[in-house]
Amino acid sequence: MLVEVNCESDFVARTEDFKELVHDIAMHIAASDPKFVRKEDVTPEDYAREKDIYLAKAIASGKPEKIAEKMVAGMMEKFYEEVCLLEQPFIKDQTISISQLIAAKVGKLGENIAVRRYARFKVGDATATIAFVSSKPDGEGEAPAPAAK
Repeated sequence: MLVEVNCESDFVARTEDFKELVHDIAMHIAASDPKFVRKEDVTPEDYAREKDIYLAKAIASGKPEKIAEKMVAGMMEKFYEEVCLLEQPFIKDQTISISQLIAAKVGKLGENIAVRRYARFKVGDATATIAFVSSKPDGEGEAPAPAAK
């Protein structure tokens, strides 16, 4: 497991609270296997595919189209909770999300903290899950190199 968590100063990065947060996030990623860091990282193709699946299920259950669309909106929130790291319930405390966990540490440490990217490796699996978020405002950035096979 490799995870990049950024803060504003090396002083904060050396604190036990920050190290504990990074460890907890890494353990969470290892256990939960999120596919994306944030909602905004979900590709339009993945979003459209899931939305179409949920809409077809709702219509197949006999719901009118307007009600089916409202059902799909709720289902998409659940989809984000399943595949986006920051939306997932924290494995050590299911009452808070990873974003709320980070916000609590930001409040305690007084600095912005952000998960930038991670790579999750699984023994016996030739592929790795790699999530990348650009730190540049225009959204451009270099993705990490793919894992060696």
